Amino acid sequence: MSEFRLVRLGEQIRNEISQMILKQQIKDPRVSTFLNINRVEVSRDLSYAKVYVSSFMDDKKTEKGVKGLESAAGFIQSTLSRKLTLRQFPKLQFVCDSSIKEGFEMVRKLAEITEADAAASSENNAAD
Repeated sequence: MSEFRLVRLGEQIRNEISQMILKQQIKDPRVSTFLNINRVEVSRDLSYAKVYVSSFMDDKKTEKGVKGLESAAGFIQSTLSRKLTLRQFPKLQFVCDSSIKEGFEMVRKLAEITEADAAASSENNAAD
């Protein structure tokens, strides 16, 4: 399958799972509306799809949410296979994705360094 079609299918799966979470169609209490589906990577042979999940909650709650999604994977797959017409629907694998939190942490550290540099340069200018 072409790369473009795999990316497009991944986006469709991401959108559908996000809508299921927002509309609270997944009845598992561990799955909260604070979960975010970042991206979906579909294998070339459509045998599996990795679903990357993140949240702004703490890591333990995110992991519990991923466990809830894993236990509801059969329901999610059957619902999506009815909406998306595919001969073979990929098996869903849910993975915690901390890249957004790490990105925010990196930006915060860079801002601290920039502020420290600005303070040091203003002290040097005042001393001259």
